Amino acid sequence: MIKSKIFSDIKDSLDKLNLKFNENFAVEVPHNIEHGDFSTNVALLNAKKNKMKPRNMAEKLAEILNKKRNYKSVNIAGPGFINLRLANSIYHKALADIIKVKKKYGSSKYGKKKKVLLEFISANPTGPLNIVSARAGAYGDSLYRIMKFVGYKAFREFYINDAGNQVDILAESLELRYRELHGERFEDFPPEAYHGEYIKDLANNLNIIDGSKLFHISEKDRLERMKNYALEEIHKMQVASLKKFDVNFENWMSERKLRQEGILEEALSYLAEANCTYEKDDAIWFSSTDFGDEKDRVLIKTDGNPTYLVPDIAYHLTKYQRGFDIILDVLGPDHHAHVSKLRAAIQALGYDIKKLEVIYLQHINIIKHGKIVKMSKRAGKIVTMDNIVQEVGKDAARYFFLNRKPSAHLDFDLELAKKKSSENPVYYCQYAHARICSVLKKAKKAKLTLKDFDKKNLKKLNKDEEIFIIKKMLEFPSLLIACAEHREPHRLAGYIHDLAGVFHRYYAKYKIIDVTHKELSLSRLYLISAIKSVVAIALNLMGISAPEKM
Repeated sequence: MIKSKIFSDIKDSLDKLNLKFNENFAVEVPHNIEHGDFSTNVALLNAKKNKMKPRNMAEKLAEILNKKRNYKSVNIAGPGFINLRLANSIYHKALADIIKVKKKYGSSKYGKKKKVLLEFISANPTGPLNIVSARAGAYGDSLYRIMKFVGYKAFREFYINDAGNQVDILAESLELRYRELHGERFEDFPPEAYHGEYIKDLANNLNIIDGSKLFHISEKDRLERMKNYALEEIHKMQVASLKKFDVNFENWMSERKLRQEGILEEALSYLAEANCTYEKDDAIWFSSTDFGDEKDRVLIKTDGNPTYLVPDIAYHLTKYQRGFDIILDVLGPDHHAHVSKLRAAIQALGYDIKKLEVIYLQHINIIKHGKIVKMSKRAGKIVTMDNIVQEVGKDAARYFFLNRKPSAHLDFDLELAKKKSSENPVYYCQYAHARICSVLKKAKKAKLTLKDFDKKNLKKLNKDEEIFIIKKMLEFPSLLIACAEHREPHRLAGYIHDLAGVFHRYYAKYKIIDVTHKELSLSRLYLISAIKSVVAIALNLMGISAPEKM
C-alpha cells in the first residue's frame, strides 16, 4: 500500500535524474524509529552503475523526493541510506483504504493458489480428544485460515489411525467393561487397557443395543463388533468436540480404508521396484540408510503384519499423488525419529522431499491453582478438549493455545484464562472490539454517524498516537504473510494484543465523542472503526469471536 507508493516515487525520481537502476532495492521500516518511517538502500545498490559515490547519489535523490508532498523530510544516513519521514496525508489515505476494503483488509494473492494440505490432530480413535489435540486444532485451523486469506488453496485433513494394535486394545478394553456389566469381576484391570470412563459409557450403550446376545457369537466376531462400534462412537465424539472448538476438516482419511484399497501394497511394491527393500531374518526391510536414515527399518514383521511405518508411507504416497505443492504435517515432539524414516521413504519413492514440512508442537502443562495437573491417557486421567472448552470457553482456549510459538512449551493457566480483566489477553483483545462497538453506539445516539463524514477532515488526526495506530494497522497485511510463510500463527496473537493495547491507551487519553467538535469526533470515530475492523478480522483468523458487548 504505502511501500508501493514509495517505490513509485523513488523510480520516478531516478527517471528524472536519468539514473540507471535495478528494481531489487529495498524499502523497509528501520529498526530505530528515530531514523524515520521508511529507509531505502537504492543509492547503495545503484551508485556504481551510475559511476557515483553512494552518498552523492542519495543526496540527488533526496533533493527530488523532498519536493514531493508525500514526505515531511528526506535525509541521508551513513554511507548512503535514505531515510524518509512521511506526511500525515499518506497515512490518512491508507486509513481510508483500510475502511474501503472492509473484511478483505490484509487478504492477498501472495500464495498464488498453491495447493496446501494441512494434516493436524490425527489423534488415535481410542478416546476423547485431549489438550494436545486441542493445541494442534487451534494451531492447524488458524494456520489454514491465514493461508487461505493470503492466497493459498488450503485443505484440512484428519488421519484416522483406525487399524493396528491400539484399536485391538480398544476392543478388548470395551469387552472387559461389557463383561463387567454381565456380572464378571476383575481384581486388576489390565494396565495396558484403556481405563477412561468413556469406555464404561460405551459398554453401557452397547449393552442397551445388543444385550447379552454378543456372548452367543464367536470371540472373533464379538471383538470385531466391539471394535467397529467403539471406532464409530469415538469418531462421533471427536467430531462433536471439534465442532464445539470451531474446527472443521475438508477430508477424513482412514487407515482401514487405505488397507482395504490396497494402498499399503502399492507403496511396498513401489519400494521393491526401486530396489529399496530386502529380506532378512524372515522380515522385509527398507534400506533407509541409503537415504540418510540412521539405520534400516522393518516394513513387514516376521508374523506377516506391517509395521507402523508402512501405512504412514502409504498415506503420504496419497498426499503426493493428489498433487499438493506443500504438505504440512503437524505432529507432537515425540515424532522426530519416525519422520526421518518417512522422509527416507519419500525420497526412495522418487518424490520431492522439500514439499513435506513437519511442524512439531511442544508439550503442554495445564496449570490449576498454581499446580500442574497430572495426566495419563491409558489410566483415564486426561484433560480433554471438551474439559478445556467447558472450563474457559472456546475463545480463551484457542487464544491461549495460539499465544506461544509451536516449538515452545506451553503452560496453560486455567485461572488466568477465566479472568474477566486486562490480565487475560483474550479478554483484553475482545474488549477492544466490544468497547469500540459501544462507542459507535453512543455516537449514533449523539447523532454522530460516519455517513456524514468528509474524508477531508482526516487531517484532524494529527496526534502522534493517531498516526502510530494507523502505522500499526498497516503492518497487518505483511504480518499475515509472515504468519503463513513461517507457519507461525502465534505472531497474530501477539499483534492483536499489541493493537488492542494501543487502542485502549488512546481511548484513555483522548475524548472520542465531543458534539462541540463534530469534525474531530467523526475523524476519531472513523479511526476506531478501522481498528474495530482489523481486530475482527484478526480474531476471526484465530477462530475467536469478536463480541459487540462484554
